[in-house]
Amino acid sequence: MFHDDRTLRTVAERLGTALNNATPEQLMQLQDGVRRQFLHEGITFTVIGKEEVTEQIIPIDCVPRVLTASEWDHIDQGLRQRLRAINLFLKDIYHEGWSLRDGIVPYELVLGCPQYRMEMLGTKVPHDIYVSVCGTDIVRTRDGFAVLEDNLRVPSGVSYMLACRAAIKQAMPRLYRAHNVREVLPYPGQLYSQLASLVTWTQSPRIAVLTPGRYNSAYYEHAFLAGEMGAELVEGRDLVVHDGLVYMRTVTGLKKVDVIYRRVDDDFLDPVTFRNDSLLGVPGLFHAYRVGNVVIANAPGTGVADDKALYAYVPDLIRYFLSEEPILSNVETYLCRTTEGLTYTLENLDKLVVKEVGGSGGYGMLVGPHASAKEKKDFAERLRTDPSNFISQPTLALSRAPCFIDGKVVPRHVDVRPFVLQGRKETWIAPGGLCRVALRQGSLVVNSSQGGGCKDLWVINEEERNS
Repeated sequence: MFHDDRTLRTVAERLGTALNNATPEQLMQLQDGVRRQFLHEGITFTVIGKEEVTEQIIPIDCVPRVLTASEWDHIDQGLRQRLRAINLFLKDIYHEGWSLRDGIVPYELVLGCPQYRMEMLGTKVPHDIYVSVCGTDIVRTRDGFAVLEDNLRVPSGVSYMLACRAAIKQAMPRLYRAHNVREVLPYPGQLYSQLASLVTWTQSPRIAVLTPGRYNSAYYEHAFLAGEMGAELVEGRDLVVHDGLVYMRTVTGLKKVDVIYRRVDDDFLDPVTFRNDSLLGVPGLFHAYRVGNVVIANAPGTGVADDKALYAYVPDLIRYFLSEEPILSNVETYLCRTTEGLTYTLENLDKLVVKEVGGSGGYGMLVGPHASAKEKKDFAERLRTDPSNFISQPTLALSRAPCFIDGKVVPRHVDVRPFVLQGRKETWIAPGGLCRVALRQGSLVVNSSQGGGCKDLWVINEEERNS
């Protein structure tokens, strides 16, 4: 909302003036209104503690973040390019493997990744679209926008994006209308359309959202999306495979399922093919997928491309598969699996952010500048014991946005997770995304499980004027 010199950007003049003219009581009322809406809707997240797991209402901030149309269009083009390259890479590693033979990505990095699925070798994926739903974390520094990480397995958070928008539209309807904000609410309809487009054998496919169940941390989102799409919400026990076809059990008999939007990890999808102790999956589901009788989105085995070590190679994959320069840059990344990367990380632990390559949710990471001496010592030991399980990145000076906290408008660090949908012929990107906020002063961790919250992101259809 502000320039580096703390002057108000012209694109945010109306919003900034309105907030500046509001009394503390009016701002408090606004904040209380959006918070109550989240409370009434039951928009929750799960916090995993050392001794217990608790469910909490996700914090929402009432002050929207603002981006111009051209800023967003730059992100949009970069995400489209990135997803094209990732889908080509996934097809390649499960078929010809040219990118491995040509040394673009080390063999051992792909074949040694826990998310690499031998079962997918040679499997024909509908329209070669391995990733239909992608959530990519974008940060902004003084050097511009950059990709922090890709989330390709079961990316979550889109329901928070939609809930933020609904709450803000209700809380400040006139201000919202005055800003000509691009709309994100068509997301569920677009998700349905893109998933349905992957089916070739019927014009009216039945789509099911496969959830691990109501005890899963993202169950609210699973139920929300199924309801908004008009799709079926099912657990593994609701499905059965017969003669290579997938059916849903109903009170009127078995109903054929054509698309499964799975929110269950690969390991638990099918106890016949993957973990045999899984109670969440469907016996025979992978066979039905391999013979082409059901679409699974995202495809099994896509997780190899969102491994945090593989992330470092995505710019090279864009150059290799598309013969283009990356539109969005990566954050500089040191691979601790290499001698040089491990040495550098250990010598600069107090300056770096260290992450597990398969970690998520802000767990299993060290923020060097904020860590105690003991935490750094313990982490160094973990690095020496299993270096290939870690990467490190510089501590970034993330952009900040105004937030209403404890009765005052104060700056806090933010990022954004846009959601990309890939259908048979079309790529659709919600013009907004989940804007995450590090609510604690000075914190750089935006994950809700680590004290973060969310706010609405307005992409405004106008440009910044020269003052």
